[in-house]
Formats: sequence, C-alpha cells, structure tokens
Amino acid sequence: MEAYKREFIEFLQNAGVLKFGDFTAKSGRKIPYFVNAGMIKTGDQITKMGEFYARAYLKKLGEKKAVLYGPAYKGISLSISAAVALSKKGLDLPFFFNRKEVKDHGEGGVFVGYVPSAGEEVVIIEDVITAGTAIRESMEILSHLEGVKVAATFIMVDRKEKGQTDKGAMQEIEEQFGFPVYSVVDVYDIIEYLEEDPQNEENVTRIKNYLAVNGAKL
Repeated sequence: MEAYKREFIEFLQNAGVLKFGDFTAKSGRKIPYFVNAGMIKTGDQITKMGEFYARAYLKKLGEKKAVLYGPAYKGISLSISAAVALSKKGLDLPFFFNRKEVKDHGEGGVFVGYVPSAGEEVVIIEDVITAGTAIRESMEILSHLEGVKVAATFIMVDRKEKGQTDKGAMQEIEEQFGFPVYSVVDVYDIIEYLEEDPQNEENVTRIKNYLAVNGAKL
C-alpha cells in the first residue's frame, strides 16, 4: 500500500471519521462501516484533512484554476480546508458553499462565498459517495448557475458500491454528468489496511460480505 494511503486511513480512524459497526447511509443502505466528516472537530484535524484533498487535487488536476464547492454541511469545512491547503502550495482558488435554506434578507440567495460566473469551472469537494445521491443533489443546486461547468469531484473514500444499477456509483456519476470522481482511498485500501491486524477479522468479513451484495459488479 502506498504510504500516503496508510497515513490517510490511520488519520481517519484516529479522528473518529472512519468507524465500524451498524449504520444507515443516506441511500438507505445498512452499512458495516461509516465515513463521517462531521467528526472532524479540531483545527489540527481539519488542517490535515485539507492537506490530503490538496494533494489529491494537485496529483489529478495540477495547477488547474477552478472554484471549489462544498455542499452543506460537511462539504463546507472540507472545501475551505482544501482551499487553504492549496493556497499554501501556491494555488489560490476561490471557494463557495450552499445554504440549506434560501436567505430572503441581506444579500439573499442560496450560495455563500465566491459565486462562479458563466465559463468558470467548479470542483466539488465531498466526503464520500455511496449511491451517488448527494452528488446528484449538488448537481441540481449547481444547475442554477448558468454556464458553469463541473470539472471534477473529490471525495475521501470510494466505497466501490453499485449505484442505481450494477455499475459503481462513481462510474454512474461520471457517465451521467461527464466529469471524473477522484478519491484519496477506496474500500479495498481500507480492507488491505485492516487485514494487517488479525483483530480486525470480524470487520473485514462484514465489509466483504456487504460488498458481495452491494459492491459494483462492473
């Protein structure tokens, strides 16, 4: 396993972002592990998280100029931390996020921060994709920005699950909307990491059994 992947998984566990047990995903699926960016709650943790996203951004997109979008609520801190980390690496990108409810006073509107104009590209910063539900919601929100194109999405973990068909949820998103989805690690990296310690045997078995049913077939 590549060193940065191991470092990232260890970080997720130590921060309480990656947990094992019985959970329900936004898609409604009962899942044996949960990735929750909402558990990031200190300055040091969010700084490190931003650095991982920045590393992934530069690896996949290089010095590409884009606007970072963080879907409310978890994506807000993720997008801001990624923007800060990229700025420290010499790439100063604007960012924005949405409100859950449209503000009807002051400046109004659903967006906070830099609102992109026609011709500009957006990169979505999310935590995880299970069935693709959250990304489709983001695309509906962003569709109100005329002439703005989504260039890519970055997530922490690719769960390698099927979406609305037997194809992977990330593959479905890529095919439906025409942009790539990148992840720092995927579930098989997590399994490989867990298998190094025999005490994790039960969690490994539960995840593998889950993927046997819900894993992408194509």
